[in-house]
Amino acid sequence: MNEQDVRALVREAIARQRAAEGSGAGMSAPFGFASDLREHASHRLFVVPSGADSDGPCIIEPAVACTHCGYCKSYGH
Repeated sequence: MNEQDVRALVREAIARQRAAEGSGAGMSAPFGFASDLREHASHRLFVVPSGADSDGPCIIEPAVACTHCGYCKSYGH
């Protein structure tokens, strides 16, 4: 299998996934959870002034420089 074959497989997998998402045939949403898990509150980011804005110290651990991990802008999971 060469690189072109791998790329074709990946494109086909992405096309199948997009078709399933568009048709509603994807994962069901039991018990009222968000139908698209990417929209779940645990994946949201807060607007927080942080070291990432000015290459300053980390809000969580001020003794170190901000590494732009986003932990301070999330629920932490």
